[in-house]
Amino acid sequence: MAEQGDSLPDTAGELVTTDGQIIGEHSGIHNFTVGQRKGLGVATGSPLYVIQINGEQRQVVVGNQEELYSRTLRARRVNLVAVEDLCEPMRVRVKIRHRHEGAAAMLEKSVGDEVLVTFDEPQRAITPGQAAVFYDGDIVVGGGWIA
Repeated sequence: MAEQGDSLPDTAGELVTTDGQIIGEHSGIHNFTVGQRKGLGVATGSPLYVIQINGEQRQVVVGNQEELYSRTLRARRVNLVAVEDLCEPMRVRVKIRHRHEGAAAMLEKSVGDEVLVTFDEPQRAITPGQAAVFYDGDIVVGGGWIA
């Protein structure tokens, strides 16, 4: 975010498919979000969606709708509220964005302050940087940031 006259860094780069084919260019990664379909600036004859944003390489990775789905996520900087620690895997419902109804999953401790979430059913557009909140019924077990 630009403040007091500072300009944004140049984040222009390439639009690439999930198999690495360069299909166009973009004016900045800040213009995209995972799951986005419109405004990609390329036409391929079939709908494309943003699958991943690679900030280091300034690439926006696009693919078909099926490639948006994943069964796992890692969450960092996890804060547990209702439990002291995750000594063993725990069944929870996980919300991956504000309007997401939550999905059944297994929550497991990973390395450091990370957890691994494995969903029973694949979830659409799991987006790094968004919050993931873990529930046991109506009780908030904890939450973290999607890695």
